[in-house]
Amino acid sequence: MALQNLFRDLPTIDVYPQNLEDFATDTGNSRESYDAIVFYNYHVPTPGLGEYPLGGGRARDALELLGETEQGIVLLHHAILAYPKWELWQKICGGIQIDPSLPVLQNQAIRVNNISPEHPITSGLNSWEISDETYRASEPEQDSEALLSTDHPQSMNTLAWTRRYKKSRVFCYQSGHDNDTFKNKNFRVVLTRGIQWVAGHL
Repeated sequence: MALQNLFRDLPTIDVYPQNLEDFATDTGNSRESYDAIVFYNYHVPTPGLGEYPLGGGRARDALELLGETEQGIVLLHHAILAYPKWELWQKICGGIQIDPSLPVLQNQAIRVNNISPEHPITSGLNSWEISDETYRASEPEQDSEALLSTDHPQSMNTLAWTRRYKKSRVFCYQSGHDNDTFKNKNFRVVLTRGIQWVAGHL
C-alpha cells in the first residue's frame, strides 16, 4: 500500500499498478501504451525454465519484448537484483549481482552524493541523507552512467545510474525500501525525474 500511495502522490505521473503475472497476461494491449514501465519485483528464478511459478512462460514472453520500442524501463530497489541468472535482466540492469553471504541492512543512515549534477534526473540537487536499506552488490557495468553514490561501508557505491537496453532508456535506482524512504523529498524528485527521463519527457 505504501508503494501505491507513493506513486499516487508523484506529480505528473499517471500510474497503473500491476503485479507481474497480470502484466504478462494482459490481453488488451495495455503494455504497449505505457510510456515507461517501473519494476519493483524481486523474482529470483529465471522465468520459463520450469522452476518459475505458474505463468513463468508468459512472463518471459512479455519481458523479452522489453527494448523492442522506445518504451522506458525503470528498475527500482530490489528489482535490480531480480533474475540474477538471466542474461536479459543482467543486460538491462548492468550486471548487478549481490553476494548472498553479506548482510542486507535496513534502516541505515545513508549519505547520498550527486556525482552527475548536469544530468536531467539529478540536476540542481545537493547531497542529502536518507534512511534506507543497503546492499553489498557489484557495481554497474562501464557502459552505465552513474548519477548518485554513497560512501556507506555496507552499501554498493553507486546508487543510481542510467544505461541503454536496445531501443530503451533505462534508469536503475537502488533506493526505495519502505515508507521512510518514500517520504524523502529528494528520493521522490529523483524517481519522478527518472520515470520522465526514460519516457522521453525530460
